[in-house]
Amino acid sequence: MNFYDLVQMLGQNIWIYGGSLVVVLSILVFVHEWGHYIVARMCGVRVEQFSIGFGKEIYGFTDKAGTRWKISMIPLGGFVQMFGDTDPASASHSEEIKEDGKVREMSEAEKKVAFYTKPVWKRALIVVAGPAVNYIFAILLLAGLYFYNGQPVSPPTAAGVMVGSSAEQYGFKPHDFIISIDGKVIDDFSDIRREMMVALDQEKHFVVKRDGKIIEIDAKPKRVPMEDRFGFKSESGVLGLVSADNGILIERIGSIDGVTYERQEDIIAELKKRMDTTFTIGFKPHKKEIKDGEDVKIQELIIKPVGEKNIELGKMLGDVSNKEVLYLSDMPQKQFKPHTMMSAVQTAIIESYVMTISSLEALWQMVVGVRSATELGGIVRIGAIAGDMAIKGLVPFILLAALLSINLGFINLLPIPMLDGGHLMFYAIESIIGRPVSEQVQEYAFRAGFVFLIGIMAFANLNDIYQLIT
Repeated sequence: MNFYDLVQMLGQNIWIYGGSLVVVLSILVFVHEWGHYIVARMCGVRVEQFSIGFGKEIYGFTDKAGTRWKISMIPLGGFVQMFGDTDPASASHSEEIKEDGKVREMSEAEKKVAFYTKPVWKRALIVVAGPAVNYIFAILLLAGLYFYNGQPVSPPTAAGVMVGSSAEQYGFKPHDFIISIDGKVIDDFSDIRREMMVALDQEKHFVVKRDGKIIEIDAKPKRVPMEDRFGFKSESGVLGLVSADNGILIERIGSIDGVTYERQEDIIAELKKRMDTTFTIGFKPHKKEIKDGEDVKIQELIIKPVGEKNIELGKMLGDVSNKEVLYLSDMPQKQFKPHTMMSAVQTAIIESYVMTISSLEALWQMVVGVRSATELGGIVRIGAIAGDMAIKGLVPFILLAALLSINLGFINLLPIPMLDGGHLMFYAIESIIGRPVSEQVQEYAFRAGFVFLIGIMAFANLNDIYQLIT
C-alpha cells in the first residue's frame, strides 16, 4: 500500500480508526483507574479526582463521597488523585488544604483518609490494584469468548514445509506432529508461531512425533523482516511450517516438482498420481507481486497430501461456482474447542501468562539489542490495529482489547518512576529500611521517569509516523 492509498483509506474510515482507538483506550484506562479507586476506597482513602483523559474537563460531576468524576479533553490516558497528594502521580503530599482562597492545616479526621498516612502495605495494595484489574479484565474477556464461542484451536501438525525455510534445512517433514518446544507442551499450531516469533533466530529444541516414532530436532527459526499493510515494520522468527487450517486452491498451483502446468485439469491429474507421496508444488504469483522488469520468486511448498481426504478432487471441474481444493493433512482443521466456565477461566489465565512472558522476552530483546527498538509502537499503530479489528468484527476487537489490557497491566508494573511499578519499588525500599524514601529523592526520580516515558512515547509515535510515510 503506497502513501496515497493509505491516506485515502484512513480518510474514508477516520471515524472507525479514530473512534476505535478512543473507545478501546477509554475502556482500558477506566478499568485500570477503577482498580486504584475501588481498592483505595476499601482501604479508607478518600479519592479527590477520577479522570478519563488529561487536560481541560469536558464533562464531570461530584459524587456523595467528594470524588470528582470527569472526562477530559485529551483521551490518551487518565488518573486517580488521592486525598493529600499534591499531584496525580503521588510524588509528594501536603498537609495543607486550600478552601475559599484560604490555606489551613488538615484535621486529624482528614489525615486518617489521606493516602500518604496509610501503612505501606495498603499503599502498595492500592497501587498494584490498577494493573491487577487490567489482568482480571483481560481474563474475563478471554474466558467469556472461550465459553460462548469456544477456543479456536488447530492441531500442531505440519501440513507442509516451505522450501528454503529453516524447517526444511533442519529436516522437518510433512505430517510431523510437534509435541513440545524447549520443554513447553504444544497444544495448538498458534503456539508454534508464537514461540518462533519471539525466538527470532535462537536455537530451540523440538520433540516431534513422526510415523509413530518420537524424534528430537534442534532448529533455529529464520529472522524475517515483516511489514504490514500500513508499513509498520517488525522482525519475527519463522520456522516455515504450514498448518492444517486450510487446503490449497488448485488454481494457485503453477508447478509440481519444477514442471509447469497451464491447465487445471493437468494439475489435478498429476496430483492424483502423487497422493500419499512427498513432492513439491510451486505457487503462481499474485498479480500485485509482478513488477515490470523483475523476476518473481516462486514460493514452493513440500507436501504429502492424503488420498482419502482428496477423493472428490477433480469432480467439480464443471461447476464454476466451486473452487477445487487440495487438502494436505488428515488432521482436523481449525475447530472451536468448547469450554465450561471453569475451564474457560483457567485457559484465559494461562493465555494471559503466556502473553506476558512473550512481551517480557520481546522487551528484553530490545534492551539487549537483539530486537530493534523501531518495533515499539505508539498511539498511531494502536489506532491502526484497533480500526482493523473493529472492521473485522466484534470478536477480533474484543481479543485486541484483552491483549492491550494485558500489555497495559504489564507495562505499568515495570519498575520505572511515574509508573505503578516505580511506586511499588519505593514501597519495597520503605519496607526494608523502615522509613519512606525522602520526597526530594522521589521527586527527582519521578522527573527522570517522566522525561524517560515522554521520550519513549515520542520515539514510538514518531517512528510510527515515519514508517507510515516511507
